[in-house]
Amino acid sequence: MPYLSKTDPAIADYLTKELKRQQEVLELIPSENIVSRAVLEALGSVATNKYSEGYPGRRYYGGNLEIDKIESAAIERAKQLYGAEHVNVQPLSGAPANMAVYAALLEPGDTVLGMDLSHGGHLTHGHPMTVMAKIYNFVRYKTEPDGTIDLDKLRALAVAHKPKIVLAGFSSYTRTIDYAGFKSVADEIGAITMMDMAHIAGLIAGKQLENPVSLFDVVTTTTHKTLRGPRGGMILAREQYAKAIDKAVFPGLQGGPHENVIAAKAVAFQEALHPSFAEYALQIMKNASVLCDELRNKGFTIAFGATENHMILFDAFASKGVGGKKAERALDEAGITVNKNVIPDDTRPPLDPSGVRIGTPALTTRGMKEAEMRFVADAIDRVLNDPDNDTVKQTVREEVRALCARFPIYSGLSYV
Repeated sequence: MPYLSKTDPAIADYLTKELKRQQEVLELIPSENIVSRAVLEALGSVATNKYSEGYPGRRYYGGNLEIDKIESAAIERAKQLYGAEHVNVQPLSGAPANMAVYAALLEPGDTVLGMDLSHGGHLTHGHPMTVMAKIYNFVRYKTEPDGTIDLDKLRALAVAHKPKIVLAGFSSYTRTIDYAGFKSVADEIGAITMMDMAHIAGLIAGKQLENPVSLFDVVTTTTHKTLRGPRGGMILAREQYAKAIDKAVFPGLQGGPHENVIAAKAVAFQEALHPSFAEYALQIMKNASVLCDELRNKGFTIAFGATENHMILFDAFASKGVGGKKAERALDEAGITVNKNVIPDDTRPPLDPSGVRIGTPALTTRGMKEAEMRFVADAIDRVLNDPDNDTVKQTVREEVRALCARFPIYSGLSYV
C-alpha cells in the first residue's frame, strides 16, 4: 500500500506499529476481534465517498443505485442470520442504536428497567452520567451473589415502577439470560421487551446461544465483538416498530450513514451465515470455559461464579491484591491485552476498579484452542503474582511472541 506511506508517512508508521502490536500480543479484550481481509477491503472501499441520507429507494441524494444494493444486501443477510422482521443497519455503533430505540419508543420521563452497570450492564442502560439518564427514568436491577438474575425481584421492580421498556443485555455479564422469563415479566405489566445482544451476537449467529429476536420486540447489537465485523451498530425489530425506529435513526439522531461500514457489515454477515461460523462460535465458548476453569484453579475469584459465553470477569484485587489498573498495565507490558472493569458493587473507583475483563473471540479467530488457553491462564497468573517483576513480564512477553508467531494474522499486509 504505497500511497499512504508517500503522502503521510507518520500515519503509515503508526499503523505499521499497530499492525505489529496486534500480530504480537494476545488480544483478550472481549469486545475486540480480528476481522477478515474481505471486511477490511470493504471498509476501505469507494463506498466511503458516497452520501446516502435516507434508506434504500428513498434517498435525499442522487447516485445511490449501487449503494442501495449494498445496504439492501446487508439488511437481507441480517434478517436471514437472525430471523428478524425488520433490520436497520445504519447505527454508527451500539450506543446510538440504543439511543435510537429509546427515542423511537419512549417519551421523556418514561421508565426503563435495565441492568446495573457494576453488575454487568452497559452505560446506555441507565448510568446516571449518560445523556439518556437525563431524559428517561432508569431503574436498575442487580445480580444475585451466585451470579444469577432473580426474576421474582425483577418482577417486583417492574410492578413497582411500571417501566415502558424491560431491557435485558449486558456489557460484562458472563451468564445466560432467561429470555422467556424477562418476556413474562414485561407482558405482565404491558412493557416492551428489548435485548442488547452486542457482546453475544456472534454466539447467537453461530447457534451456540439462544436467539432473542423471535421473543423480544426490539434487539440491538454492535456488529464487531463476537460477530467479527466492522465497528458499527444494528437494530432488529418487529415490523410494528419499524417506521418509528427508522425515523429515530434518520433523521432523528444521524445524518448520512457510513456506507463503507455498511458494506463491511454485509461481508461480515455473509461470513457469519457460513456453516464454519458455528464451529468458530462453539470454539469461542470452549476456550472461555477452559480459561475460566484454569484461572479458578489458580486461585482467581470469578465474578458471577462462571462463564456461559465468551467472557470472564475476575476480581484481581481479591485474588492477587492487585487493582484493575495495575493488573491491566502489567499484563499489557507482558503482551497480554485486557481491560480493567468494575465487579458487582465494587468499592474501588471506576478508573482503578477491582476487576479485569477478558474474553476469547480474538484468540479463537487466530485459531487458538484449549491448549493455548491453559498457557494464557498460566501467563496471567505468573504476571499478576508479581506485577512489578520486569523479568517475569519480559519472559512472558517472549513466550507470547512465540505463541503468536504460530498463529499469524494479516500476513503480507503492509502500510509502507
